[in-house]
Amino acid sequence: MNGSMPRHHAARVEAAIASGQAARSALVASWRRSSRLHHLDPGGRTSPMRLTEAELLQARERIAPLLAAAQGAMDRLYQAVGASGCCVLLADGEGVPVDRRGTPADDATFQSWGLWTGALWSEEHEGTNGIGTCLVEQRPLTIDRDQHFFARNTLLSCTAVPIYDHEAALAGVLDVSSCRADRTDAFASLIALAAGEAARRIEADLFRRAFAHARIVLTQAADGQCGGLVAVDADDLVIGATRSARAALGLAPSRALQPVPAADLLGGDAARDHLAGGQRAVVQRALLRAGGNVSAAAKALGVSRATLHRKLKRFELNH
Repeated sequence: MNGSMPRHHAARVEAAIASGQAARSALVASWRRSSRLHHLDPGGRTSPMRLTEAELLQARERIAPLLAAAQGAMDRLYQAVGASGCCVLLADGEGVPVDRRGTPADDATFQSWGLWTGALWSEEHEGTNGIGTCLVEQRPLTIDRDQHFFARNTLLSCTAVPIYDHEAALAGVLDVSSCRADRTDAFASLIALAAGEAARRIEADLFRRAFAHARIVLTQAADGQCGGLVAVDADDLVIGATRSARAALGLAPSRALQPVPAADLLGGDAARDHLAGGQRAVVQRALLRAGGNVSAAAKALGVSRATLHRKLKRFELNH
């Protein structure tokens, strides 16, 4: 990058901020945060800061469940985009990549740009960029070349998608970054779709692991697409819901989820039948083993006689 490029980029960023475009443009708003809030210089040449190996290890340990849940989805995403000069990064909630996939031939390039595990890619440290800005705005986005705040990052194209944990809290970011100058808009759109699908798979795996002993029910969004996942316990209480499920069901995304009867939340006879199917079979088996003795069946199931009677009535079982 020649000496005039950083100056030209810095002047463009400052002009956009000064013009008041931040009120109308999410990108300029991010540039403004980078400049005014974090006091960064768009012409700065310092390489991204990096954690020590010990600090990186601690960061990985803090999000161990997310790391484990992300492995398969990261592998598949890399298989789809890796040959096109892209690397796949999983960053934590602080904007630090803790895992990555990349072609060995491109590793030196990505490492020199700081697109490596242990680098600090929050907006506070790197200004407007895929990972850091995604964490601030909590939405899928692409920061393409000169949309980056730092002139030294304007050769990068970064697509980032937020990942939410089993409690619907922001857990990290899945990022696909390209080092190729010939990346087309059409290919960028495909990357965004692939990254979004991978993030949803990670969220689903993370949710299923967190509620391994519950029944997992799919919810439907208003547009007919899958609205997310709901966890239902043995008492037919909803004890967990993904962020997308909460949105589909009208639940506050940031509040702790209080257990609520599944039939009340999901509604409809079809939903009740779907949820009840597993329990009905369990109750039937317990009754058969107890020779129709309700007290013995209730004891075997670990519920009160009154609770079992309610379930028998609900499931329309004779005894």
